[in-house]
Amino acid sequence: MSPRATPMAPDERRRTILAAAVPLILERGQAATTRQIAEAAGVAEGTVFRVFPTKEDLLDAVLDAALDPAHFLAELARVDRSLPLEPRLVAATRVVQGRFREIFGVMTALGIQGPPRRSRQDDEDALAVRRRSLQAVVELVEPDADAFRVPVREVARMLRLLTFSGSHPHLSADEPLTAEEIVAVVLHGTLTPTATTPDRSA
Repeated sequence: MSPRATPMAPDERRRTILAAAVPLILERGQAATTRQIAEAAGVAEGTVFRVFPTKEDLLDAVLDAALDPAHFLAELARVDRSLPLEPRLVAATRVVQGRFREIFGVMTALGIQGPPRRSRQDDEDALAVRRRSLQAVVELVEPDADAFRVPVREVARMLRLLTFSGSHPHLSADEPLTAEEIVAVVLHGTLTPTATTPDRSA
């Protein structure tokens, strides 16, 4: 008789179920069943309902997990500060793109058309996350502050805005920008070094 598996701690069980749920929901949307999620997590379906009383609770938790900035901020913190400016920003942009794409994917799979709004506190929390995210990018730009003609916060803001629009499947018309393209536009613009803009005032 084989020994019984050691029961998972509640937090570990929750993380295991969510980790199994996300790819299934991205693939099948709300049609993903709790039985499929339980099988992918390696637990009984009843275990899913002990952690999440309803499927709606599970879907809400999947959305919350996608919006949680902890993993994203940790990834940004791991970007090598010793890299030259351009590859450093390319690495950071890839991290930001990954976060946006996961959020877009989960929202699309759940049929959410716009930013989820639940309460004033949620709105304030979302604003705080955006500020923390922007500050994390600012800190990656700051070592080269003297190279810019605008404050580093403006550089970080432009990088984030272009990454958002360039990664969104609808805004980019399904032709998303690469991290390299986004950084090149922010750092170098689109004119050749010797080009001048035409004088249209005449």
